[in-house]
Amino acid sequence: MNNLIFPPFLQQGDKVIIVSPSGKIDKMILKGMKKKLEEWGLKPIIGKYAGSSWGKYAGTIAQRTSDFQAALDDEEAKAIFCSRGGYGAVHLIEKLDFTRFRNNPKWLIGFSDITALHNLMQANGYASLHAPMGRHLVVEPDDDACKNHLKNILCGEIPSYKCKGHKLNKAGTARGILRGGNLAVLYGLRGTPYDFPPEGTILFVEDISERPHAIERMIYNLKLGGVLNKLSGIIIGQFTEFEEDKSLGKELYHALADVLKECDCPICFNFPVGHVVNNLPLICGAEIELKVSKGGVSFEF
Repeated sequence: MNNLIFPPFLQQGDKVIIVSPSGKIDKMILKGMKKKLEEWGLKPIIGKYAGSSWGKYAGTIAQRTSDFQAALDDEEAKAIFCSRGGYGAVHLIEKLDFTRFRNNPKWLIGFSDITALHNLMQANGYASLHAPMGRHLVVEPDDDACKNHLKNILCGEIPSYKCKGHKLNKAGTARGILRGGNLAVLYGLRGTPYDFPPEGTILFVEDISERPHAIERMIYNLKLGGVLNKLSGIIIGQFTEFEEDKSLGKELYHALADVLKECDCPICFNFPVGHVVNNLPLICGAEIELKVSKGGVSFEF
């Protein structure tokens, strides 16, 4: 099983670019990101339109596309840091050209709505980083584990993760290519050229502000579409900022476990990825080994 292409890891003094391909962001957060990346020994540049505003977006579609294309094309930059998520990345993906990027590939960093751009990267053959961005980098303390994992990965120090087990876990060991991200964004790309290939994939999902029945419906879509039975492993992350409205007659994880019960692959529940402080950086496109039991989970790139 072949990994996707890893962009070069970063070194002290490397240029990186901050962009806002989706929702608009407080300019103070942009300044804070720049300062934090400078403290990491990097040379961050804020995109021309990263602090722009057009409705709820960080600029018009043309402005956001221009910024992201400029970042892709930059011959010196080694990474593209997204400032935040918020709907809007889907506006860009069919407009971007990877011709110059292929000569100078670079890491994409972000999560949430940035899932659309991770899928775009993978469709073009490159790994990327589903990881904390914007506010997390600015607000969380310097000893924050996820910030430090992100910094280390960018420098080529690849971690392994261990986390607590869960009573709904389905035990087993799997090897596969890690893909995934925000469930609603993945759902929106089903049946498009930017959909993920299920065969050989270990899929991770998370989401925010989606009602339980909507989450269950999206998982049913993967089941009825024949995706779940082709996966090598499944990682159920954090679903946040919703009310357990009892519309499913059971807690969300239990409802999802019922949908997934016919899957033959290992399944991990409550993995620390999503719109939470403990949002472990994950390399989309990397080959991983996932070991799952009710007592614990180990995860190695």
